[in-house]
Amino acid sequence: MNDIIRSHGFTNESLEWDAWLDVVDLDHATTEQIAVLEESHPKAKISDYYRFLVHQPEILRQRSAAFNAIMYAPGGLPRAERELSTTVVSRLNGCVYCASVHAQRFEQLAKRNDVIRQVFADPHSAGTTKREEAIARFSAALTEHPNEIDAGQLRELREAGLTDAEILDLIHSIAIFAWANRLMLNLGEPVFPEMAPAS
Repeated sequence: MNDIIRSHGFTNESLEWDAWLDVVDLDHATTEQIAVLEESHPKAKISDYYRFLVHQPEILRQRSAAFNAIMYAPGGLPRAERELSTTVVSRLNGCVYCASVHAQRFEQLAKRNDVIRQVFADPHSAGTTKREEAIARFSAALTEHPNEIDAGQLRELREAGLTDAEILDLIHSIAIFAWANRLMLNLGEPVFPEMAPAS
């Protein structure tokens, strides 16, 4: 899908991310650091993000295991809906890089980007179906007011068709991005490509 969206400072384009602090030089990395990079993500060795975090290899190993289990485990909440949720969270937290990555992943899985355009414009009202609307509203609520979540909001998810296992996956995906967004926002910045104006 080549439909580029730029809206409210967010985009579905592929962005780079530059760390503000020194990243690990692969030529001087330890055997453990290389091993952790290789098990974390296919592109970890060329990513400033991973090469910064691998200063503490065991912490990165635990982070990657948790992230991969939450985002990629089979069963439960469909992958596209996990990506939709994390795009909402990233949009609200102001993490342009994370929002772009997970918008793209949603588009790859769902083969459409209509709801991504809505998320960038107003995450609180996004959704092309009742189920998507419920996921977006809950993602926003848990991101902005986690202490105010109540049974009524869980009931809304169930009424939209989510099972309890899917709701648990949704909560996990929202929670890990509450942390991941803040990590990226405090350690570096997104780098935009030079491209033609978007639609």
